[in-house]
Amino acid sequence: MSWLDLDGKVAIVTGGACGIGRAVCEGLAEVGAKVVICDIVEKGAKQAADELKKKFGGDHISVKADVSSKAGVDVMIQAVLDAFGKIDMLVNNAGINIPRLLVDPTGKEELTEEIWDKVVAVNQKGLFLCAQAAARVMMKSKSGGVIINMASESGMEGSEGQSVYAATKAAVYNLTRSWAKELGRHGIRVVGVAPGILETTALRSEEYERALAYTRGITVSELRKRYKEASIPLGRSGKLSEVANTVCFLASDRGGYIHGTVVNVSGGKSRA
Repeated sequence: MSWLDLDGKVAIVTGGACGIGRAVCEGLAEVGAKVVICDIVEKGAKQAADELKKKFGGDHISVKADVSSKAGVDVMIQAVLDAFGKIDMLVNNAGINIPRLLVDPTGKEELTEEIWDKVVAVNQKGLFLCAQAAARVMMKSKSGGVIINMASESGMEGSEGQSVYAATKAAVYNLTRSWAKELGRHGIRVVGVAPGILETTALRSEEYERALAYTRGITVSELRKRYKEASIPLGRSGKLSEVANTVCFLASDRGGYIHGTVVNVSGGKSRA
């Protein structure tokens, strides 16, 4: 039994095949949870689950899931219940980011209705669908549970070239607070985690960096330099494992009185 005492707890992690989600899956598996890696990339989710078993042992599974679809979320939840019969925690991590300007005089990287709808469908609608489905199961079991929503420091500050992404992450703050008021009486805690600038992952693709640099009128090299020179009092980018450690603590009874708030994991980053 670990200090966090998550042995045997069933944890769903959406967007768990890579990036923050993958780190969270590893963190939860390491402290004894049974991890359900849910991702729209089926092959990546299966590979991640197999690697968890080899590295940490335990019972971990993968499920293909499109969180923007109610039917897809229902299939995901049923797969978890078929495998484990319960849900103890949901980490609402799945998200996408497509940098665009509100108005681009050249028309090259301008925000469109299609892109707006796509980002909102995953980051905001998906969060709602997963939380609702998991909460129903938790309420029915009458054994409580934890829902952890992945926000972002940009949700409080806004972000040049990433307005729709920042807007969806701002919504996470108030969805977390609102759902906490509704679900607390059922013994279900709802908490958010807001990472800042983190170490490079595969999600920070060349295409993403090119688009973001363009929206800010700089080169990709200058963008990467700004990552390092950002106003982070601790003087470094965050580690994926540091976000994962925060999630594990919040999911455990050690964080049992933390509810209806969003924990900032950004090294103290601010506009200053």
